[in-house]
Amino acid sequence: MAKVTIYSIAEELGVHPSTVSRAFSRPELVKDDVRERILAVAQRLGFQPNRTARRLATGSTGSVGLLVPDITNPFFPPLVRAIQQAAGDDTVILVDAEGEADREPSLIARLRAQVDGVILASPRSADRVLLDALDTTPAVVVNRIVPPLPSIVGDVSDALRAAGDHLTALGHSRLAIITGPAGSWAASARRDAVRAWAESSPVELIELGPFDATYEGGRAGAAALLNTDATAAFAFDDLTACGVIAGLADAGMTVPDDFSIVGCDDVLLAQVVTPTLSTISMPTVRLADVAVGMLRATDVGEAHEPTHLPGAFVTRGSTAPRS
Repeated sequence: MAKVTIYSIAEELGVHPSTVSRAFSRPELVKDDVRERILAVAQRLGFQPNRTARRLATGSTGSVGLLVPDITNPFFPPLVRAIQQAAGDDTVILVDAEGEADREPSLIARLRAQVDGVILASPRSADRVLLDALDTTPAVVVNRIVPPLPSIVGDVSDALRAAGDHLTALGHSRLAIITGPAGSWAASARRDAVRAWAESSPVELIELGPFDATYEGGRAGAAALLNTDATAAFAFDDLTACGVIAGLADAGMTVPDDFSIVGCDDVLLAQVVTPTLSTISMPTVRLADVAVGMLRATDVGEAHEPTHLPGAFVTRGSTAPRS
């Protein structure tokens, strides 16, 4: 079978080879109908554009940078995979801050020369620090809002309200929230959502923390919970919730017989822990798809309104009627 080239595509369509080349290297310069015809024929014939030549022509690296604050947190591996799938042929270069916010600026600076843009997933550094580190590099933020960067967040407000209503329907009137790390945008957003729900509900809310978003942080949260008269609790995330369940078990308490626990994120751990965890499911794949699309469309310096994608409350075995 003869090799498919831009010349054979051009001959079939009756256009100049340079037009075919531009459809791949500078698509914005080709009329929509012509570009669509070229791409359709290229797909039918199995044409693969020369990526090296395309990068030289466009100045593109064909790579996307991805910063995560702590890859050991079970929320991030599925997000990394989803972003990699959304990026298609582009290479995703992952850097992990290993739970240390002060490492983020240097990691971002190292990425800048290697990539066309950067996705910041739940970064912990201050807004100004992140913007200075990025300089003029296009960037999108996931699960945090950093003006003026385009941001995409999993909005758990409605889902947390649904979880709260579920707990009150089970007879729980004294509830605790085991808050996440100090300075975490997500921890503040989740705390504020639970506060807002509690203010309009016939419940007493007890705030505990902040605690690290770790298994040990959850165990520390369990110790604090035992010093209250709450019968149910919201945990910052699923990993924290698992630590809470373990800490309560060490004290001779069981979930959900003695306490009801709600997590957040719906990572795999939530589905395999005993009891399975009632939690907030995050739209991880959609977050990744929108983030990659935003990065490819963004203009440096242009202000963007945040995009909110709703989470959903999932009922499992860690919540039950008050005993």
